Amino acid sequence: MPASATQTKTWFRPKGMFTDREVGIIVNRVLRDDPSKGDMNNREGITLQRLWEVFKEYDLWPMYILGIVGFIPQGPVSAYWTLTLRSLGFNPFVTNLLTIPSTIFHILNLIFITHLSERLDERTLVSMLMPLWTLPCMIALRFWPRLIDDAWGTYALITVLLSYPYCHAILAAWTSKNANNVGTRTVASALYNISVQLGHVCYSFAYQDYDKPYYRHGNTKLLAVNILSIALFLATKAYYIWRNKQKDKIWDSMTEDEKSEYIRCSTDKGCKRLDFRFAH
Repeated sequence: MPASATQTKTWFRPKGMFTDREVGIIVNRVLRDDPSKGDMNNREGITLQRLWEVFKEYDLWPMYILGIVGFIPQGPVSAYWTLTLRSLGFNPFVTNLLTIPSTIFHILNLIFITHLSERLDERTLVSMLMPLWTLPCMIALRFWPRLIDDAWGTYALITVLLSYPYCHAILAAWTSKNANNVGTRTVASALYNISVQLGHVCYSFAYQDYDKPYYRHGNTKLLAVNILSIALFLATKAYYIWRNKQKDKIWDSMTEDEKSEYIRCSTDKGCKRLDFRFAH
């Protein structure tokens, strides 16, 4: 793929993908959308120092914590979905057919929640629809006495649970936006994805052989984590609102010259952009 919109000419594409006028429009639109994209060579390598600088950026830690915790409650149920259906007495062919509805609704809800977040310019409360959706289902999984014994009732319950609005796309974009600088954005996004994978490792231990087929203890843990994730979403929003107020207080007390100096200051020099506001 081309390295950038300004480097699309090659031996097999001598005219490039865009005209000079189109290149000018693209560059200006990108820089107007995010001025930080103009302060780094996109081929600049990631050094250990830069990696450490991004990792110790504590303002991004709430995103990593959400990545670890947020997707744990749904994970084991999804991983054991086909095994659950087989234990309910369905043959392999019917089992494959029965997984289709939850997959379709899951995709539709993913598109809906992502569009809703963009439309409302709201991330925390929209993303929190995911644990709110799964909470009553997790309560039913833990306390419903007819679980597993009622095959179709269990199927309906888990289908509703697995149709949850998946907020991973919102959180990934949210992490990228709050990273602010293009030099830290790639590493921050990678760290967020690593945190999600750590969450996958955690939820793989939720269901144990001694607990099947009802997994009462496992579902108790998942219910607790589901409630915790709701609390973490609210805490994340409160934290970013508080940090923005801190920045506003400092920013408003500065002179125009001091503000200009902060805007020119790069993160590589250890300066934090006080004119930048965290999305929440």
